[in-house]
Amino acid sequence: MAYDKAYKVLAKQEKISNSKAKELIDKGLVKVAGKKVLIARGEIDVDTKFTVKDVATIKVIFQDENILAINKPAFMTSDEIAKKYPKAIMLNRLDKETSGVMLFAKNEEFQKKAIAEFKANRVYKEYVAIVDGKVIEEIEIDKPILTTKDRGMARSKVDVKRGKPARTVIYPMFVEGNKSKVKVVIDTGRTHQIRVHLNHIGLPIIGDTIYGKPASNINRVLLHSKKTKIFDYEFEAPEPREFKVYEFN
Repeated sequence: MAYDKAYKVLAKQEKISNSKAKELIDKGLVKVAGKKVLIARGEIDVDTKFTVKDVATIKVIFQDENILAINKPAFMTSDEIAKKYPKAIMLNRLDKETSGVMLFAKNEEFQKKAIAEFKANRVYKEYVAIVDGKVIEEIEIDKPILTTKDRGMARSKVDVKRGKPARTVIYPMFVEGNKSKVKVVIDTGRTHQIRVHLNHIGLPIIGDTIYGKPASNINRVLLHSKKTKIFDYEFEAPEPREFKVYEFN
């Protein structure tokens, strides 16, 4: 049995460059037998058959002279999105596997006003998530979050002594077996806030390999930024297909 690095085997199978193959693995888009390939340079059987997920296209929800609202697809970083719109100024970030509403300012004057709104917690941010556990009533989580960085990777946790204030409110939407679809509204916007808060109370997000609950049939964090309101603007991004699958099981 012969072995080679995963990205090289993938490159041969898909007839793409080594760098493109490595990028696909790093983005979390490659699976083998239902499990995500995590290490591009890991040794793997050269006869391995991969499945590669397509990335959805970036869609503009709305734009005018002040603001640009984007429906961010999963598997793209916020910085990758920003590079597509070099003349706009990013106002909020979403995790790589989180999809949904992202905002950009079209000029510096609007940027300053918008940042003030975010800092004052006056921006309405509504998400939808699929969690492991039954949610049948409204839950409020008011726990400080501490974020640290190690080799460029951010990790967050609930830390009552050293954390910054963070508030998350969860509303039940749908229960199927031991899984729940929930609406999540946050006042603050700490790094990985929703993922950390939900896991902290025993409701890990399905597909979250860091804080939540990995699933063999899901290859992303099931968290979507559905609606954002700022000033007189209101933007909404339709839920991706994977958020509807549990309703029909």
